[in-house]
Amino acid sequence: MSFADPTTLPDDLIKDGSDASFMADVVEASKIQPVLVDFWATWCGPCRTLTPMLEKAVRAAGGAVKLVKIDVDKNPAYAGQLRVQSIPTVYAFVDGQPADGFQGAVPESQLRAFIDKLTGGVSADSDIEQLMSMGEESLALNDLGGAAQAFAQVMTLEPGHEGAIAGMARVYLADGDADQARQTIAMAPADSKNAQVQSVRAQLSLASAAPGGASAELEARVAADPSDHQARYDLSLAQAAAGDLQGAVDSLLAIVAADREWNDQTARKQLLTVFEAAGPASEIARDGRRRLSSILFA
Repeated sequence: MSFADPTTLPDDLIKDGSDASFMADVVEASKIQPVLVDFWATWCGPCRTLTPMLEKAVRAAGGAVKLVKIDVDKNPAYAGQLRVQSIPTVYAFVDGQPADGFQGAVPESQLRAFIDKLTGGVSADSDIEQLMSMGEESLALNDLGGAAQAFAQVMTLEPGHEGAIAGMARVYLADGDADQARQTIAMAPADSKNAQVQSVRAQLSLASAAPGGASAELEARVAADPSDHQARYDLSLAQAAAGDLQGAVDSLLAIVAADREWNDQTARKQLLTVFEAAGPASEIARDGRRRLSSILFA
C-alpha cells in the first residue's frame, strides 16, 4: 500500500468556499472528483469538533476527495437551496450533483466509511488503524498470536510505525520474553515521544531493576518491620517486575507517606517510572498521582 505524502497533496484540497465560488469549487470540481461541502458557522459548537476531523480524513484520503467549507452566516444562498436546516451538515457532490450527506458531528470511523463509500476505495491510513485496533483488542484478550499478527502487518505496511513496534514489544513482554521485547523496542527512535514506546521502555527498566529476593520473603520482612523502607522498596521492584504495577504503587506510596525524603526521594522517583510503565492515561497512573498529591500537599 502506498501512503499519501502531505507535501505532494494539492493546494486546493481543502478550501473556504462561498456562494460566489460554489459553482466552480463544488459543482464543476465534483465532475473531476468527489467534493465534500461542510456547512458550518462560527457559533456552532459541534462544527468545531467535526471540521478538524473532516480535514484530517480528507488529507488521509490522499487527494481522492476535496473539502469546501461554507460559512452559512456569510453565504446563505446554497445552504438554503439545499435545505440545510441544522449545522454542521455535510453534502457530498459527485458529477455536479449532491450524492450523499449527513448532519451532526459523527465519529471519525463513520467519516472514514463515508469517504471510502464515496471514493470506492480505502483511505490511506484506514487499514493501519483497523489493524492497530485489532492488535490492541487481541492483546487485551491475551490473544498474543492474534496481536502479534496484527502488529506485524502494520509494521509491514508502514515500517517504523512506533505504535506497532511498541505493540509487538508488549506482546513479547506478555509472553515473558523481555530480551526480545528489548530488541523490538530498540527499533523505535531513542528520543521517541510516543507514549506506548515510553511505557514499554519503562516496563523494561522496572524488570531489569528487580531484586534477587522472592516477593514472599520481602513481604514477610515488611510485615515484620513496617518501617523497613528498603525491604518495602525492594518489594515494589519485585511487584513491578512481575507486572503488579498497582501493588508497586501502593508500596512506594507507603514509603513516601512515612518518609517522603527517604534515600534522596528514591520512592517518589520510582513512582514516576511506574506511572510511565502503566501509561499516563491509565487508572493506575491517575489514581496514583492523586494519592501522591494528597500525601505531598496534606
